[in-house]
Amino acid sequence: MASKANNSTPKTPQEPHLKAGSRVEISSDDDGFRGSWYEGTVVRRASSKNGNKYLVQYEKLFSDESGKKPLRETLDCVQLRPAAPREKKRKFKFGEKVDAYHNDGWWEGSITSEREDGRFAVFFRGTREQIVFEEEDLRLHREWVDGEWEPPLKEVQEENEKEEELLEEKQVANENAKSLIATDVRPIEVVLEEKFNKGMLVEVSSDEEGFEGAWYAATIVETVGNNKYLIEYQSLRKEDDSDFLQEEIDASHIRPYPPETILIDRFKLLDEVDASYNDGWWVGVIAKVHADMKYVVYFRDSGEEMVFRHSDLRLHQDWIGGQWIMPSSGVRK
Repeated sequence: MASKANNSTPKTPQEPHLKAGSRVEISSDDDGFRGSWYEGTVVRRASSKNGNKYLVQYEKLFSDESGKKPLRETLDCVQLRPAAPREKKRKFKFGEKVDAYHNDGWWEGSITSEREDGRFAVFFRGTREQIVFEEEDLRLHREWVDGEWEPPLKEVQEENEKEEELLEEKQVANENAKSLIATDVRPIEVVLEEKFNKGMLVEVSSDEEGFEGAWYAATIVETVGNNKYLIEYQSLRKEDDSDFLQEEIDASHIRPYPPETILIDRFKLLDEVDASYNDGWWVGVIAKVHADMKYVVYFRDSGEEMVFRHSDLRLHQDWIGGQWIMPSSGVRK
């Protein structure tokens, strides 16, 4: 991506959730923590000169080993949002985007299966891990956009009206639970040992700083052992421009080339998309829709926003459990 935006943005009026004493959720740009939100409290504005910086205190992160001194940090206001709302009861579905409570924070992931004991398997794209959670440790994933939650919290009345339908669906699902669970879980084990053939068109990713969230088209040259492959990029070239760049890549950073998705006339707010930029596809979210078939896309990993044409975007898909899953944003109908 392009270099990160300068955090010294113009001073803006204080939002209600940024007042001293307000409960907030805090994000981090540190490696290994992207995609997570931690509960905390606003202590005060950091200084009168920079009105966009705030001193916050974490609720469950501590600066001492004894766990008696809550961690405090000075952060930009873009890293703070109100405490996310949560339904009292929700039936989670396969492929649905959720936040899972793990290691004292909320981490964004996708439901990959419901287990027979009522727990849910959640896949985390950033770390390529799958972890099983109790239902009470999950919440529907939401984004704080222009002072509102998307998707909005459902009214209690709407939940009650759908309760009977959900119960009926659960009864039907339970009749075939064992077979469904076996279908959902087994592919996850296969992914770890996935084989790619010579000449196969694939996409590869990188953990290098500045390249998180990007996928590049490549071709499998050969297997080099130890679950690694030699690949040749289709668009990245060597420094001397003599040929296309080749690299040894671990299988965990390789996936089949995505299938064509259904062509749509227009993307919607909060649709998860891949944006074509700098010879790769970068995962982002539609933050604003313009009238001229252009879109503002927000990239979580870098905190940047960029404008793209409709033709430079595709609906995002995740390769989970040996199949392509299109995340459910809760917005697209």
